Amino acid sequence: MSLFRDDGIVLRTQKLGEADRIITLLTRRNGRVRAVARGVRRTKSKFGARFEPFSHVDVQFFARGGELIGRGLPLCTQGETIAPYGGAIVTDYERYTAGTAMLETAERFTDHEGEPAVQQYLLLVGALRTLAAGEHQPRLVLDAFLLRSLAVNGYAPSFGDCAKCGMAGPNRFFSVGAGGVVCGDCRVPGSVVPSRESLELLGALLGGDWQTADACEPRHCREGSGLVAAYLQWHLERGLRSLRFVDK
Repeated sequence: MSLFRDDGIVLRTQKLGEADRIITLLTRRNGRVRAVARGVRRTKSKFGARFEPFSHVDVQFFARGGELIGRGLPLCTQGETIAPYGGAIVTDYERYTAGTAMLETAERFTDHEGEPAVQQYLLLVGALRTLAAGEHQPRLVLDAFLLRSLAVNGYAPSFGDCAKCGMAGPNRFFSVGAGGVVCGDCRVPGSVVPSRESLELLGALLGGDWQTADACEPRHCREGSGLVAAYLQWHLERGLRSLRFVDK
């Protein structure tokens, strides 16, 4: 029997029995972890509000054996709030839908429990912090998070040089299967021709140029979001359920 301590973001919760919950977290050192939080659904529970989606928490786990991820689920025995991002996110529909898509993306990119995913964890913490602060449009924050999540998982799209032959940009055509923009010689069936401004926006979001991103026109933001969603769906092999509610 061992104790483990880590900090993480609560991705989702599931009811268990009459008073318990299964909590899914993306942690700093142990990647995605599922654990049982006993009694958190009782009205007198001290920890119930701390284990809600979007919460950044410091958690102590109790596990049988010498490893956190074993045959059975570990127990959450303590929890301290680091940052209650959910308070500012759940009261605004645009922030909530964008944040929900972020949580689902983070879970999809961390398939195996117990495998460290530090970059994905740091991306999620930073994105939720920015979203809760209201510094930028929620959809822009979401698209930036999606693009950077793709990048840290080895699927970085190209928005300038040709993704196939490396021809210096700007290039006109965009193909999700080819990995981003392609030149005329490398153009493949199904390629689209987005506006130059939309490609510049996506490059700015991927590179963290918020001055350029914030100045983009809404029509280019919508077009760019469509490209991001298609690119993400291609690499995840199926779409995100939560994306359908964004911008509705």
